Amino acid sequence: MVLAAGAGRRLRPYTDTLPKTLVPVRGEDTVLDIALHNLAAVDLRDVVVVVGYAADAVRERQASLEKRYGVRLKLVFNDKAEIWNNAYSMWCAREEMADGVLMVNGDTVHPVSVEETLLAARGPELLLAADVHKRLADEEMKMQVDEAGHLSRITKLMDPDSAMGEYIGASLIEASIVPRLADALQATFERDPDLYYEDGYQELVNRGERISLAPIPEGTPWVEVDNHDDLAIARTVATRY
Repeated sequence: MVLAAGAGRRLRPYTDTLPKTLVPVRGEDTVLDIALHNLAAVDLRDVVVVVGYAADAVRERQASLEKRYGVRLKLVFNDKAEIWNNAYSMWCAREEMADGVLMVNGDTVHPVSVEETLLAARGPELLLAADVHKRLADEEMKMQVDEAGHLSRITKLMDPDSAMGEYIGASLIEASIVPRLADALQATFERDPDLYYEDGYQELVNRGERISLAPIPEGTPWVEVDNHDDLAIARTVATRY
């Protein structure tokens, strides 16, 4: 599954007419191209894409993307993508998640080794890819763990020096936890529609659920593309895979 409903206003003028996931990062290849390539490379070929802002731009490319990567795409429309945050986006795909999914953010550029790391660590009901080596700042989705190594806190609103690492926008979600996750996501966006799906993960933790981490190898080249500086980095790292 790819969460790709966001507008990406900080990437204008690219996103005047395109969703952030269709911004080119390697020649004509977009963030979505890289995500689909990675999923196909680990033989995950039934792919749900949650769309919202400029959704027609994704629909127009659907057939060519399916042919190029050998995948079958199902587009799920988020009708509140321009006014609500992505806790609601993930919730919109709750029925499509019923059999379990490997979910990636539609604005993150990373190599297929991230998907391979998650699948190799499969077992926990919910598993998050983590960068435990990166030097953190205010913008990152930071994490803390308990004594057993399970997630205890996930938020951008954390002192970087107190965090053990960054969640990099890729999760392996087993079927067994999907109903509880959907309920946690609904509670999250009903509390505040501006919250992230990671706040839904925090809601699960607050309810006593265990969420595990899968650290990616040190030096893995990846970036979340939020602004033009990130885009410049993405266009450098994407040439490495």
